[in-house]
Amino acid sequence: MKRNYKIKQGKKTVERSYTYVPARFIFAVLITVFEVCAIIGVVALLCYFVPYFYLAALVTQIVCVIKIIASNDNPEYKIPWLLFVLILPIAGFMLYFLFYSRSFSQKYVRRLKKLYGRQYPENDERLFAALKAENLTAGNQAQLLCRFSYGHLFTDTKQTYFSQGETLWQSMLQDLKNAERFIFMEYFIIEEGEFWNSILEILKDKASAGLDVRVVFDDIGCMTTLPGNYAKKLQKFGIKATPFSRLKGQANNEFNNRSHRKMTIIDGKIGYTGGVNIADEYVNLTRRFGHWKDVGIRLEGAAVYEFTKLFLIDFGLNVKRLPKPMAAEQLFPETSEKESGYLVPFGDGPAPMYKHQVAHGLIVDMLSNAKKYAYIMTPYLIVDNDMCLALENAATKEVDVRIIVPHIPDKKIVFEMTKTYYERIMRAGVKIYEYEAGFIHAKCYLIDGEIGLVGTMNLDYRSLVHHFENGVWMYRTACLRDIEADMLDTMERSIFITPDKIKTNLFQRLVRVLVRIFAPLL
Repeated sequence: MKRNYKIKQGKKTVERSYTYVPARFIFAVLITVFEVCAIIGVVALLCYFVPYFYLAALVTQIVCVIKIIASNDNPEYKIPWLLFVLILPIAGFMLYFLFYSRSFSQKYVRRLKKLYGRQYPENDERLFAALKAENLTAGNQAQLLCRFSYGHLFTDTKQTYFSQGETLWQSMLQDLKNAERFIFMEYFIIEEGEFWNSILEILKDKASAGLDVRVVFDDIGCMTTLPGNYAKKLQKFGIKATPFSRLKGQANNEFNNRSHRKMTIIDGKIGYTGGVNIADEYVNLTRRFGHWKDVGIRLEGAAVYEFTKLFLIDFGLNVKRLPKPMAAEQLFPETSEKESGYLVPFGDGPAPMYKHQVAHGLIVDMLSNAKKYAYIMTPYLIVDNDMCLALENAATKEVDVRIIVPHIPDKKIVFEMTKTYYERIMRAGVKIYEYEAGFIHAKCYLIDGEIGLVGTMNLDYRSLVHHFENGVWMYRTACLRDIEADMLDTMERSIFITPDKIKTNLFQRLVRVLVRIFAPLL
C-alpha cells in the first residue's frame, strides 16, 4: 500500500509517497515465525532434557536426508534442502517438514473434484488427428501439453498480440465496456492507480447492471498494493472478490504456492493473458526501472473456455461458499469465429494439483524440436540443468537461440543469478540480449515462426515449480508474425552480450555462487 505525505523543501511543498504493509499481513508473518520458532524450540528442549531423545532426532535427520535423495524432485531443488538438514541440527529437518511439500486437506480435495466436474464438454480427437496429419511434431507437443495440463486443443479462435501493456489496456477497457453477461479477472498484482481505477469504474457499473463480476487477486502479490480488507470493499460494489490463498500465518507452503496467473474473461468469448498485471508500472504510467516492456494476447473464440474453467476453479477454491453455478451455455457459449491455426490455453501449478511441471516440460520440448531458431523473452533466467541442456543442445545443433532479458533489473540479486548462466550457455552458442531501455517483463517464446507461447511463467524456479501459472501455446496462428516482428525489433533495441561484457571479479563470483545454490528456494 502507498501513503502520500507532504514535506516542505525551502518554500515549496513536495508530495511524496511511501509503501507500507497492512497490519493483517504483518500479523500473519509474525504468527508464522513464532510457530516455526516454537516448534523448533520444543524439539530442541526435548533433545536437551529428555534422555536419548536426541537419538530420535538424529534418526529423523537421517530419514529426511534419505527421503530427499530418494525423491523424484529436481536434483537442484534437493541440494539446498540437503544443506539445511545436514548443517542445521534440528532446525534443518523441522523446516523440511514444515515447508518442503504441500498437502491438501480432504475438504480442499473434495471441493477441487466438484469444481473439475463443472468443466466444459470437449472432444478434440478430430483436431489432434488433423494437426498430426499436418505436423506430427506439433501434434505430439500439443497432446503432451494437454495431458500434462488437463487441457484441450482448439482452433477457430482469433488472436491479437500486444507488444506493449499500454495497447492491451486500451483494448481491454473497450471489451469490458461491451460485456453483457459476466466479467472474470484474476491477477497476481492489482494496485490502486489509474490503470486499475479505470477498470474498477467499469466493473462497478456492470455489477450494478446485474452482470456477474468476479475478481481474484493473490494475497501476497497484493500485500503492498491493496488494503488488507480489499475483497470486502469490492463486495460492497456487488463484485464477488476473494484473495487467492489468504495468508493466515500457517507454517506451510502458503508462502510458495501463489497464483501468478493473469486472466480477464468476458462473456466466455473474449480472454486476455500475458505478463501484464493491473498496476500503473506495467503500462509505463510510473517508471522505476526505465521502460517497462511487457506483452499480452487477446483471444476471441472457443479457446477462451479453458480460461473460464481455470478461473472458476481458482475462485471456487478460495471462497467460503460456492456460488450458484451459471448455466453451461452462458459460461461456454457457442462461437462463430473462423481463424486458422491451433491453440492450447493451459494452466500450470505445483504438485499435487499438477502431476507434471507443465510449462517446464513444454519449453524443453519446444527447444528440443526447434530446427531453425528459438527466440525467448523473459525477465529472469534462473533455470535447472535440464533447461540449460535444452538450450545448449539446440544451439549446438546450430539452431539460432536468442534470449532477451532486462538491462535494468527489478531485483538485483535475481539479476546476479541470471548472469550466472550467461557463460555456460554462451559457450554453446546461445545469444543473449539485454533490453537497454529498461525492464523486460514479457514471457514469450517463438520456435521457427510456427510455434509460439505467450503466458505468465518466468524462467525461474519459483514460476516453474511453485506458482500457479497460465499461458497459450500456438501453432501457425496469425499472431506469430507479430510476435516475431516484436522480438526482432526488441533485439535491435537491446545490448548484445559478448564474452568481454561478462567478466567478473572475485567478490562477484563468490556472491553468484552463493545465490545460485539457494536459487530454487528464492
